Amino acid sequence: MTQTHDGPGAAADGVPPPPQSLTTGAARKLSTTTKTPPATLETTPRWLSRMLPWTDVPGGAYRVNRRLTHTVGDGRVPIVRVGTEHRPLPAGLRELSLLRGADEGSPQGMEALNAVADAFTAVRYRPGEVIAEAGSPADRVLLVAHGKVRRTRSGEFGDPARLGLLSSGEVAGSAALSGPRSQAEPWDATLTAATACTVLALSAADFAALRDRVPALEAVVRRAASAPRPRTNKLGEAAVAMAAGHRGEPTIPGTFVDYDPAPREYELGIAQTVLRVHTRVAELYSEPMDQQGEQLRLTVAALMERREHDLVNDRGFGLLHNADPRQTVSTRSGPPGPDDLDELLSRRRKSEFFLAHPKAIAAFGRECTRRGVMPGTARVEGQAVTTWRGVPLLPCDKIPISRSGTTSVLVMRTGEQDEGVIGLHRTGLPDEHVPGVSVRAMDIGDQAIRRFLVTAYHSVAVLVPDALGLLEDVELGR
Repeated sequence: MTQTHDGPGAAADGVPPPPQSLTTGAARKLSTTTKTPPATLETTPRWLSRMLPWTDVPGGAYRVNRRLTHTVGDGRVPIVRVGTEHRPLPAGLRELSLLRGADEGSPQGMEALNAVADAFTAVRYRPGEVIAEAGSPADRVLLVAHGKVRRTRSGEFGDPARLGLLSSGEVAGSAALSGPRSQAEPWDATLTAATACTVLALSAADFAALRDRVPALEAVVRRAASAPRPRTNKLGEAAVAMAAGHRGEPTIPGTFVDYDPAPREYELGIAQTVLRVHTRVAELYSEPMDQQGEQLRLTVAALMERREHDLVNDRGFGLLHNADPRQTVSTRSGPPGPDDLDELLSRRRKSEFFLAHPKAIAAFGRECTRRGVMPGTARVEGQAVTTWRGVPLLPCDKIPISRSGTTSVLVMRTGEQDEGVIGLHRTGLPDEHVPGVSVRAMDIGDQAIRRFLVTAYHSVAVLVPDALGLLEDVELGR
């Protein structure tokens, strides 16, 4: 029979033995805990705020003077959707050159625009279906309501050449609105549905009949047809007359450079909150960390995140809503590929960085892997980032992702000297905490709560249209 001998500290009947020394739980009553400052998940790198050059706006508004531009029309027409039906926004039809003279503020102008909007009919096409054939009469104007339409033409040696894509709101065949009183010009390209798409069509014959029925529309068209056509350069700016390559003593043309009579002014946006700190907390519990200072640090950080969001998404000055239609392109196949980023880069000089959602950057990496292409890397402010053609792709989670899993990619040139994109703020504020952010003590109420008004003033300006490019319809789920 084997016997065991328990030591002096052994438990009887499973009862724990008494401690032989001071326990750690009791010892911690006399110790000082090492603590971290409070952290937050909301903080992001805020690359846009870091990369933009900031301009001080003492007067609260920033005016962007430009050379006079004669808008030629045929930009994007906004499409509204009611249920399953699509309809062009009446006021947006002024993008069509023949309807540019319609005054949306007058009853007659809105009558004409509403009549044209109601006359469009929706046609749905399956992927691969031909919408219009090159060389056939262009007897209708087409508005892409949903989906993508590919433009192709026979190349120099007979092979098909891709001319690009039309996406939502883009126009084709607007010259047909002048018929049938004049001979219809042929389509200059074949239009094919790249995806399942909905196209709004208005034939020249229906438009002519509409002009006969709606006197207000006839007046708008006549006014547009009789308006003088100013001389412009290829970008729509008022042309500068000059002589070059001449010999002898011809008369040198005189000229001047006119300015936009109604330049855009950017007013500083505002983000505010009232921080509340109880005096008892601030006075009794501020060792070893300043409670009021930590509350202020976290509040200002949240305010700066809101500023970054506004710079991208604000309906008035946000970059997503201020890209020129002619600087907006759609992806060729859905996911963001090298071809799409090359198209963005080709439309501007001195692109400095892309701005994309982290998931869009990951999708671009997958597309490069699928094609056997290796994107570059570079260090920007000490951090390694992906690059394409030497241009960094910087992450920004403030760029939204739609419910269907699509997003956008921005590319920009920055700085006043380069006529790029600049940030706007107001510095030198009373009680300024950081540039553009003030923290003003308000009062202490009868509940002994001290209040601080935290304010940030900010905006962003695009000095010329080609400073900002937008890649839209970027699919993340493929």
